[in-house]
Amino acid sequence: MVRIDLGSSPAYCDGIQRRSFLQVGLAGLGAWGVGDLFQARAASAASVSPKDTSLILIWLDGGPSHHDTYDPKPDAPAEYRGFWRHIPTNVPGIDITELFPLQAKLADKFALLRSVHHDTGDHFTGGHWMLTGHGEVSGANTPQRYPFFGSAITKAVGARKPGMPAHVAVPYASSIGLRPGYFGGNYLGVEQNPFETEGDPNADNFQVTNLANVGGLGIDRLGSRRGLIETLDHLRREADQKGTVEAMNRFDQQAYDLVTGSAARKAFDISSEPAELRDRYGRNTWGQSVLLARRLVEAGSTIVTCHFGGWDTHWNHQSAMESYLPRVDLAVSSLLTDLSDRGLLEKTMVMVCGEFSRTPRMNDGGNGGPPLSQGTPGRDHWGNVLSVLVAGGGLKGGQVIGASDRLGERPAERPLSPGDIHHTIFQVLGVDPTLSFTNHSGRPIPAIDHGEVIHELI
Repeated sequence: MVRIDLGSSPAYCDGIQRRSFLQVGLAGLGAWGVGDLFQARAASAASVSPKDTSLILIWLDGGPSHHDTYDPKPDAPAEYRGFWRHIPTNVPGIDITELFPLQAKLADKFALLRSVHHDTGDHFTGGHWMLTGHGEVSGANTPQRYPFFGSAITKAVGARKPGMPAHVAVPYASSIGLRPGYFGGNYLGVEQNPFETEGDPNADNFQVTNLANVGGLGIDRLGSRRGLIETLDHLRREADQKGTVEAMNRFDQQAYDLVTGSAARKAFDISSEPAELRDRYGRNTWGQSVLLARRLVEAGSTIVTCHFGGWDTHWNHQSAMESYLPRVDLAVSSLLTDLSDRGLLEKTMVMVCGEFSRTPRMNDGGNGGPPLSQGTPGRDHWGNVLSVLVAGGGLKGGQVIGASDRLGERPAERPLSPGDIHHTIFQVLGVDPTLSFTNHSGRPIPAIDHGEVIHELI
C-alpha cells in the first residue's frame, strides 16, 4: 500500500491543522484478497432481502445553521432569526430560507427532520455521532472508534452493479479535517474505506487519481492516466485471449472487473454529460461533485458522499452563507430533479446534513475573545437540535417530522437521534440493522445500537 502526503487540511475553530494521507488503492482493494472480500459480501447479503437502492450523502462539514436553512424562526427576536426572510414552499405550511428558492419548489419531494439531536457542541463528537451512531470521541481524542454506517452497509451488500466501487467519496472523505475521518471502515477493514476520486470535478482536466495498482505494477510504472488506461485494456485483452477470465470464480471475476473493466471509468467521466445539465448543477466543485454522485449511483455504486466544507462560521456568517447556500440550493434541487426525470429518485435516497447546527442566538463576531474575535456576527456550535433533509429511496416527501421550540434551541416535538436516521437508511437500502461486526478486540458490535426506523417516512 502506498501512502502519499497530501499536506495539511485547513484549520477548524480549534486551531489544529491535521496532516492527511491518501491510501493509494481501489478503496484498499488493489493489493490483496479482493476475491475473498466479494465472497464475504455475498455471504453477508444472503440474509437480507435484496434491494437496488443507493444513498447520496451531501455532508456540510463544519455544521450548517438550522435557522438559516431548513428551520427558520421568523417570529423570534432578530438576534435569533438572523439575516434572511423565510419563504413558502410548494407544500403549504412548510417554509424554508429565502436563499433556497429552488428547493422551495420541490418540497413535495423531500422531508425535513427538524428535531434531530445528539446534544454535543464538539465537532468531533457530533461528527462521530452522525456518521457512526456513537459518541466517544472529542477534540482531545479524535481517532475514529466505530465504522461509518455506510461502510457497514457496503460490507453487507457491496456495489449494486459489478465493476463499480461500492463506497465512493467525491472529491474526498473528510470529517472535521480528518481523512477519511469518520467515513472510514475502522475495524471493518481498510477495504471498507471510501474510494476517493480526488481532484476537482469542475476542472476541465478532471481525472480520478486514486487508482489501484494493477497486475503487480507499481505507481511509478503506471505513469500517466493514458498509460494506465492502455495497461488496463491490454490486461483485459490478454486475459480474454488466454481464457483466464472464464476460469475465475465469480467473486474473483467481480474483483477483476472492478480494476480492469470500463464501467467505473465511464461513470467517472463527467465530461460526457451535456453542458446544459452541468450548468444546471452549478459550475463549481460542489455542484459537479453532486452530478458525479448521480452518475455513480446510476452506474451501480451503493454509497456516495459529497464533501462541502467551510461551515464553521463563528464570524462573517452572513457573507459565508450568501456564498454557500445558493450553491447548495442549486446542487440539491438539480439532483432531486435529475433523479426524478431519470426514474432514479425512488431508488436513490438523498440526505443533506452536517455534524451539528449553529447556535440559535447569533454572537457579535467577538464571542469568546481570540481566536474568535475575527469579524462580523456569526453562530457558534450547537448540537441540541439540528435539521436534516432526506428525500428519495421510496421515502414520503412533502412533510416535516419533529419540531424545534420557539427559539430553535432544542426539540419540542418528536425528538430524533442519529440512530433513528441510520435505522431508516438501513431499511431503505435493504440491510439488516441487527447485523454485528467484530471489532479489534474480537467483540461483536451491532451495526446500530439505538433508535428505530422513522415510521412517518416509510
